[in-house]
Amino acid sequence: MTRAKSHRTHHDRVHDVTHQVTELVPRAVDPSRNTWGKHRVLLLNATYEPLTAISIRRAVVLVLRERADVVHAEAGASSIHSADLSMPIPSVIRLRTYVRVPYRAVIPMTRSALMHRDRFRCGYCGGKANTIDHVVPRSRGGSHSWENCVACCAGCNHRKADHLLSELGWTLRTPLTAPKGRHWRLLATVKDIDPSWSQYIDVGAA
Repeated sequence: MTRAKSHRTHHDRVHDVTHQVTELVPRAVDPSRNTWGKHRVLLLNATYEPLTAISIRRAVVLVLRERADVVHAEAGASSIHSADLSMPIPSVIRLRTYVRVPYRAVIPMTRSALMHRDRFRCGYCGGKANTIDHVVPRSRGGSHSWENCVACCAGCNHRKADHLLSELGWTLRTPLTAPKGRHWRLLATVKDIDPSWSQYIDVGAA
């Protein structure tokens, strides 16, 4: 009876605090940083392999339910407080149990992943990229693929228009290849990478 009662009390406490997360987290997040809806927490497998980026609410729930541990917390951020809880806002959490994830060799090409591949630099002039260009224009049979798309600044994009590089005498700064590695699936969905994630994500890997 005592053991059952103890289990029930712990379960109820976790359940109550979990429901408080909705109200607690928005007030705790620094408004000068990402907003509540956009802020993401890096989820690591038990082997420290990056899996995905999740919301603060989901991250806190995983920690409260003892399915994950906080690896890094937001620098200078307020803590989450309740009657039974005080914990920092997590930026990286790690699962306690290993989760097997099917490996898919083909990485989807998204704007975010392409920008990360090219390090947010124009493939033609090296300036800050803010758009994407098809090296061989779509109007001239070019494909929408890793091998034919490049990060580009607005100026180069405008000047290139629907021309071929040979017609302009331009060259690419680096070869265009599809990136490889599990972490690129994460980069395909996340534009802004928290500095605390860098040691787990090799953005420079090809």
